Amino acid sequence: MSSTEAKNYNDRVTVAVSDSIADVRLDRPEKRNALDPAMFDAISKAGQDLVANREIRAVVLSGNGNSFCAGLDFGSFQSMADSSKNGGGSGGNTNSSENAGAMQPGAITHLAQQICWVWQEVPVPVVAALQGHALGGGMQLALGADIRVAHGETQFAMREVHWGLIPDMTGTLMLSRLVRDDVAKDLVFSARIISGVEAHALGVVTRLSDNPFDSAMQIAREIADRSPDAVRGAKALINRLSNAGAAEHFAEERRIIYSLIGKPNQVEAVMSKFEKRPAKFRPPTV
Repeated sequence: MSSTEAKNYNDRVTVAVSDSIADVRLDRPEKRNALDPAMFDAISKAGQDLVANREIRAVVLSGNGNSFCAGLDFGSFQSMADSSKNGGGSGGNTNSSENAGAMQPGAITHLAQQICWVWQEVPVPVVAALQGHALGGGMQLALGADIRVAHGETQFAMREVHWGLIPDMTGTLMLSRLVRDDVAKDLVFSARIISGVEAHALGVVTRLSDNPFDSAMQIAREIADRSPDAVRGAKALINRLSNAGAAEHFAEERRIIYSLIGKPNQVEAVMSKFEKRPAKFRPPTV
């Protein structure tokens, strides 16, 4: 398939197809490709278009600029803190949360989950090229790919517990497919940042590269040279086993995250970070 003009989604994501490879790029480099409502919508729509594309044989998912994706837009957490100070008390009442929590009829995911899950629904292999930061939602987005290529200095973190939340974008399922339970718990409970080198040693990253994008493209070209029927069949077969029980797991993610957002301990986690003081948590409610 010859080159096609890049399609732009909400000024947040571009998709260009050349030689049967879809080059998908998060395009908010000035914000380290942080996730805002427009980005959530753009990623979901771009992925859904690729699900139906019979011409592509592989996808490379990357971020323009110095980072893959730094996670949820920092302004969302500032809004939580400001809401609490003003007596609003609900971190879930931001536009970002309303957008990310949107469900579609018949879907097993809400929008925040879908931007990660859609890459499993794309019937061809998806290779993520990771540099700079893959934090919080950015790491969960990376976990949605089939193969991850990262620079050794890329920073990874399941950062949600740091903000009094849980990974609610399919992250616990996808991480648990890659690492032992104790490793997944360590990364999620501590919210610590690890390097690409450590992520590779743990099994989170597939390959290390000094130039992740070029390496991801090389992998995609190798895949594109194989029988498209065999490759699609192989992905479907592996996913059939790996993703068993996904719908129930994602429903439980939604139940738990909704029980946390805007509650006193979650607000305190955010407030204490912005006010640079030790957190004063109440006894748990879940």
